[in-house]
Amino acid sequence: MGGKFVDVAQIDPLADSMIGDWLTLPEAADRLGLTISRVRQLFRDRKLLAVQRPDGTLCVPAAFFDGHQVIRGLHGTLTLLFDCGFDEADALRWLFTADESLPGTPISALWRRPGCDAGCMHVRTSVFTISVPVATMAVERHGC
Repeated sequence: MGGKFVDVAQIDPLADSMIGDWLTLPEAADRLGLTISRVRQLFRDRKLLAVQRPDGTLCVPAAFFDGHQVIRGLHGTLTLLFDCGFDEADALRWLFTADESLPGTPISALWRRPGCDAGCMHVRTSVFTISVPVATMAVERHGC
């Protein structure tokens, strides 16, 4: 796997257990059809998020992928969270923590991404109008 990747948060065991399935860096690269160095660039560009699990493995949540691509809306959500002071571990906890204002977790709301029909568009509107205040409340704790 090469040398250690810098600026990657170590995730605690409780947060690790919230995530579910994980992909190692080579598995994520294979899923996306990219080289490992290109996937590392996605981390640097904050288009994808990786953390060091308690066992020391650099991994990406499998829920971040839809087939051979990163789920729609993840990059913008990560940008908002990072711009407001979240680190990788904080962002993962927020994405995978159930929220009473959403039907489930923020990551599950991203999975219900819109297609072209009006029903899906309503979900998109709900996700963004609900997620922003939830993120804002969480962000206030981070001083943003």
